Amino acid sequence: MDIEQLREYILSLPHVTEDMPFGDDCIVFRISGKIFACLSLTGDKHVAIKLSPDRNNELRAEYSDIEPAWHWNKKHWSDIHYERSLPDSLVKSLLSESHNLVFSSLPKRIRESLQSKISPIY
Repeated sequence: MDIEQLREYILSLPHVTEDMPFGDDCIVFRISGKIFACLSLTGDKHVAIKLSPDRNNELRAEYSDIEPAWHWNKKHWSDIHYERSLPDSLVKSLLSESHNLVFSSLPKRIRESLQSKISPIY
């Protein structure tokens, strides 16, 4: 998976917006203003994602290409080195998991408002 494929996948998740609040070296992805992923545009190819502390520990023990996020709370955030040996399916699954974690932590009225904006597929 390359950086453009990764970005396209993240933007395909429901209700995602992107911005660059920290400068030109990373893209931040949000749901209703809450960050769930931060894609590095410089250096080593990685994306920081938010997961539960237990899940982060489990993944770090199993995969050498998943490590504590450099500039984030290391308990809740991991760097996923997506261009190394990780399967694309795992990277996508972890991005979806991060998205779902942050979405489920939004206040109920915001979740319901966002869900009502999903267009039915005919």
